Amino acid sequence: MGSIHIKLNKVKSILKILDEMYPNPKCSLEFENPLQLMVATILSAQCTDERVNSITAALFAKYPSARAYCDAVLEELEESIRSAGFYHNKAIAIKESSKAIVERFGGEVPKQMELLVQLPGVGRKTANVILGNAFGIPGIAVDTHVSRVSARLGLTSQKDRDKIEQDLNALVDRSGWVKFSHQLIQHGRKICTAKKPRCSLCPLRPQCDYGMNPDTVKA
Repeated sequence: MGSIHIKLNKVKSILKILDEMYPNPKCSLEFENPLQLMVATILSAQCTDERVNSITAALFAKYPSARAYCDAVLEELEESIRSAGFYHNKAIAIKESSKAIVERFGGEVPKQMELLVQLPGVGRKTANVILGNAFGIPGIAVDTHVSRVSARLGLTSQKDRDKIEQDLNALVDRSGWVKFSHQLIQHGRKICTAKKPRCSLCPLRPQCDYGMNPDTVKA
């Protein structure tokens, strides 16, 4: 019990600092509806959001509905998303998830976690991105940035993303889950980078296990 109280107090300080650093964070993927966000999130795996955004304007115009993706010639869809990397697997995931949406959900992306994760190419992270940003349903999307930053801060010791999500859910009020996700992602991109974190410049350092570890090599 004592440990969770310590973490809750720590999180209050962290959230206050994050709110000062990133007061209005938002999803950096460009989209106009849940289907577009689903496709963009699938494309974003091992690819930058900037790269995805450079692809999706033309992609969304060419394939305006789940039926359009479902009926797409695989090779043409692959060519449209080639620069996102892993284009063959991503094209298959987009087609198969769109097929399920057409056949099972009347062409509309479902807004229930248990249904979203049944779609090919959609795990809990992607589902939480869709729910939080397209439907306004709270969820913490645990990507590589959220995993890394939350571990360095000492908010979780888990490696499994689902367990990380559970740990963070217990520490942050449900109403702040989406914002917290975006804040950690922005912090992971700008300061708490994978290879050379900029600890000496980080306002979170006093609250960070990694940053305050004397054995840690700091930027």
